[in-house]
Amino acid sequence: MSNYPKPDAATLLAMYKSAALIRLNDERVIKEMTAGRLMMPFYSTQGQEIIPSAVAANLTDEDYICTIYRGTHDMLAKGFPLEALWGELAGRVNGSCKGKGGPMHLTYPQKGMMVTTGIVGSSMPIAVGLGWGAKLKGKGQVSVANFGDGAANIGAFHESLNLAALWDLPVIFLCQNNRYAEHTSFANSTRVKNISMRAAGYGMEGVTVNGNDPDEIYGAVRIAVERARAGDGPTLIEAMTFRFNGHLVGDAAGYIPRDELADCREKDPVPALRTRLIADGIANEADLAGIEAEIKAAIETAVAAGYAGALPDIAELKRDVFAYELA
Repeated sequence: MSNYPKPDAATLLAMYKSAALIRLNDERVIKEMTAGRLMMPFYSTQGQEIIPSAVAANLTDEDYICTIYRGTHDMLAKGFPLEALWGELAGRVNGSCKGKGGPMHLTYPQKGMMVTTGIVGSSMPIAVGLGWGAKLKGKGQVSVANFGDGAANIGAFHESLNLAALWDLPVIFLCQNNRYAEHTSFANSTRVKNISMRAAGYGMEGVTVNGNDPDEIYGAVRIAVERARAGDGPTLIEAMTFRFNGHLVGDAAGYIPRDELADCREKDPVPALRTRLIADGIANEADLAGIEAEIKAAIETAVAAGYAGALPDIAELKRDVFAYELA
């Protein structure tokens, strides 16, 4: 891993800003749900913030990402506007999908965020389609498919990797392996030691990295992006991480051994990166406190704007819906 390109000081600081935004926003969403002001399913991404922050640091607005219902962190890192997010969470017309998508179907094409899907693993074939389109356009765009370890065991995973490798598509398959597929541990669902081992079966590059290490995940993504832009085909990246909360808000995660959870919380990657920034002289306490205060203020503004939006008119039930006319 020492041969990987490392993020410079400015990039590391940008990654921290992104990770802090994801963490603070996640905490605020849970607070609003606990208070009864938001009623929806929500899948906390606490513990996985470094991965999308590193990915976004290597992408442009022209690049695509597809993610799943546990993908709010992917969206925020890529630049999803906070007010459009909170309007959507609150089910208001000022949301990115006019309040009809909710947290499981966030979309913001202006920044390359083409779809958030509620179907496990379906981010992959969609990203392959976008990668095919990008190759045809010849603009050097990259398509990233985010998914979890559980999704690596469904048919769409194998079909997508096969086609992407066969056609040398500029697709990065990013498995955020948080060790639990809903309520099932990785060890109880998958025989191979690492998901990345499967890449060899399709003739494509595959690597496993510590997704909570800013250097490792940044370097792996950068190399994969460079390969994709150069026309050298897809890469499967398995980023090892951990989720601090249950499958969704309300799940006490009793299936996760308490000592395992405590150990992972002790290694929380967000404060670890914060400590590193100070130790390396990239920022001081006052700098970081100021950044965090700005993020909290932006979240407050977005929350207020989200709730202030109007509820969708009943006519919206018949808009944006495909229908077939019977002869």
